[in-house]
Amino acid sequence: MKESTKKSGKIGRYVAWNLVAMAVVCLLLFLGVKFGLNMYTHHGEAIAVPDVKNKPADAAMSAIAALDLVPLVTDTGYVKKLPPGCVLEQVPVAGSKVKSGHVVRLVLNASSAPMLKLPDIIDNSSLRTAMSRLSAMGFKMGLPEFVPGEKEWVLGVKADGKNVSTGDKISTDATIVIQVGNGMIGEDDSITFVDPVIEEDDMQEYEYGDVDDFVEVDGPPEGEKKESE
Repeated sequence: MKESTKKSGKIGRYVAWNLVAMAVVCLLLFLGVKFGLNMYTHHGEAIAVPDVKNKPADAAMSAIAALDLVPLVTDTGYVKKLPPGCVLEQVPVAGSKVKSGHVVRLVLNASSAPMLKLPDIIDNSSLRTAMSRLSAMGFKMGLPEFVPGEKEWVLGVKADGKNVSTGDKISTDATIVIQVGNGMIGEDDSITFVDPVIEEDDMQEYEYGDVDDFVEVDGPPEGEKKESE
């Protein structure tokens, strides 16, 4: 009995140690996976995105890269008052909390205003429609110029005082003036009066107005002669 008891005690301790060892291994694996994922995903890391708006592109990109972030120029815009190449917009905005390696997208100021083609509005559009269309495209609109012609109808377009045609490329920085009809006939327009064509048979009627029908006779009717005698 004593030997069997000893053997069962050894087996029990062996099983217990195995269970403890397995528990320790599982715990270590769990901790390893947890910390490994945290390191891989930068769990708990928070980097504040710097404010680079209105800064030169080179300086902005250097400031972003110094924080282990990735600067990326994605678009350009145009603001006349700002120097070319400066940052107009950034995404995420300044102060946002991100992880290292996060991409910060930048919009830079172009060196000149974009050039756009003038749409087909000349002699093909009303003033209201033309102004709405050009404004939506980004053109800077001036006051309309009224000229002789069909009322409220677009008769021409000027860009910074120069006449332009459909399809011409115009800077969005130029002032656009629409020439629109005022509904009046201009001095250069002429009205031609054409005399009517009158046949000879109608000449007398044309000169003297209505003509009464009559029959020419040499004397009074016979019945009137006898009565007078």
